[in-house]
Amino acid sequence: FCMWDTATTDYKITNTEFGRDLVREYVDALRAEGLRVGFYFSIKDWHHPDYLIDATHPQRPKDQNTWSREVFAKLNEGKDWSRYRKYMWDQIDELLTQYGKIDIVWFDYTLKHEFGKTYKDWDAVNLVKHTRKLQPGIIIDNRLDLMDTDDGWDFVTPEQFKASAWPTVRGKKVPWETCQTFSGSWGYYRDEDTWKSIPQLIELLSETVSKGGNLILNVGPTARGEFDDRARERLEGFAKWMRVNARSIYGCTVAPEELVAPNGTAITFNPEKRRAYIHLYDYPMGYLQVPWLERVEYAQFLHDGSEVFLRPPQKRHSQTGDTHQVGGLVLPMKKPNVAIPVIEIWLKQ
Repeated sequence: FCMWDTATTDYKITNTEFGRDLVREYVDALRAEGLRVGFYFSIKDWHHPDYLIDATHPQRPKDQNTWSREVFAKLNEGKDWSRYRKYMWDQIDELLTQYGKIDIVWFDYTLKHEFGKTYKDWDAVNLVKHTRKLQPGIIIDNRLDLMDTDDGWDFVTPEQFKASAWPTVRGKKVPWETCQTFSGSWGYYRDEDTWKSIPQLIELLSETVSKGGNLILNVGPTARGEFDDRARERLEGFAKWMRVNARSIYGCTVAPEELVAPNGTAITFNPEKRRAYIHLYDYPMGYLQVPWLERVEYAQFLHDGSEVFLRPPQKRHSQTGDTHQVGGLVLPMKKPNVAIPVIEIWLKQ
């Protein structure tokens, strides 16, 4: 369903009671706030009569044991794929020529399956060339099945899981963003009951940044075009946390290898300011061991700017014998009233 005033079909938002080009409105709104613009475009279109039924199509045979090339060929009799592909390309042309500079395009998605589609079906090699010609400088996701090329994608897109490390392709770290939902559904689902908590979402954000990535979160509006209470609560939770902790996210990336994150934490790093940010997922009992304390010049909580005192390594004698304690940070015994506390570290030059 087209959210803009396309000339390719009557199946569009301007033919509804809404009656306006929604893409135009949000493009203008984003630019008014100084933000860049990206489009998500589904290369799959189950509504189009010429779209070939495949392994993900709602009209596929329910029993996979019956699947065969002959079965799918029978289902697709009379369909003209070249007509669909032209329709898809014409829509992409509209989006990339009628709305000014577009910074990102998310094509979604190619299913690598015996009864799916490959880059050849979309003419993806030429589609990427055409996209870059229309919008020089645009960045493109990796869902056109062109991962074996160097110029058919710009970033990778792990979905619905936390990456354990910076993703690599052919042994090299690559730009990446993880696409996630607030709940388990990509659209509004009244009965969905697996919503992530605010601390979980903030952990997801900071953990992603600590591995050099970007987080894109999906919010599904209701049929009235509004966010429900669960979504609002989490968005407000993000806003409250970011108001005082944004420095630990914006401009930050993975920390230098020698800044090993203490247990139960993640570290983001601002290379320009040379500051490290320790995100406390598991709040410690009054003390956080930091093996690289000799590199710390000053520390403070971000949420209130209060100093966090340093304590050098110590040898202690107790009833249970001599113990050696790694140097670290002295913290309040009680966790501060913030979803995920963050300690800002000034590093010695």
